[in-house]
Amino acid sequence: MIRIKLKGITFYSGTFDQIYDKFENSTVLVAPAASALADIDVKKKYHLSLKKADIAILDSGFFCILLKILKRVNVQKFSGYLFLELFLTKAAKHNKILLINPTKKSNYLNSRLLKKKGFKNILGYTAPLYKKNLVDLDLIKLVNNYKPRYVIINIGGGTQEILAQYLKENIKKRKINILCTGAAIAFMTGEQAPINKIVDKFYLGWLVRLLHNPREYFIRTILSFKLLKYFFKGCVKIYK
Repeated sequence: MIRIKLKGITFYSGTFDQIYDKFENSTVLVAPAASALADIDVKKKYHLSLKKADIAILDSGFFCILLKILKRVNVQKFSGYLFLELFLTKAAKHNKILLINPTKKSNYLNSRLLKKKGFKNILGYTAPLYKKNLVDLDLIKLVNNYKPRYVIINIGGGTQEILAQYLKENIKKRKINILCTGAAIAFMTGEQAPINKIVDKFYLGWLVRLLHNPREYFIRTILSFKLLKYFFKGCVKIYK
């Protein structure tokens, strides 16, 4: 696998099986969007959570294009959507899964999706509106009692990664994998923009989301261009 270092964050480019195997032997996987990465200089807690993550995958098509053009390295884009899709196909159906969702509606839709895919032991948790100093003792208690094999966090980027580290550092030590894929599951359930494998393959997820919700995603799309500064400042390193 190729490793890409960006200000202490380690991204991996490889096949699904390579990334999946590494994930199975670690704890936290994140899939940061380009617009979120562009703000890590000011969002210190978020930046730290990304640095502490065991694996970051290349969710951003724009980041992959910049790597190919400016660093002349061919990398494999692996969006949170695609990784989650393949993960739900490969993960053992008997394992306990905890879904952390933003709303009760999401709880219902996401749990129903996993049941259709053959999973039996699913528990949904509706996350509160987290403040700057993220603390959720109810969630820690739930995880310790339920003992899930996998935790899939489906809340917004910038918070889910901090929550993942909070869980990793505060739950009783046991084998657990925490997947931060945000809205990816909502693409599958239809709760958010209708992204599919073809849209994802051709790096068009940003366009579909922009058309679906222009007010929110126009700003995010513009922010993504701030990624260029990391290349110009020499903050991107490649390790083969």
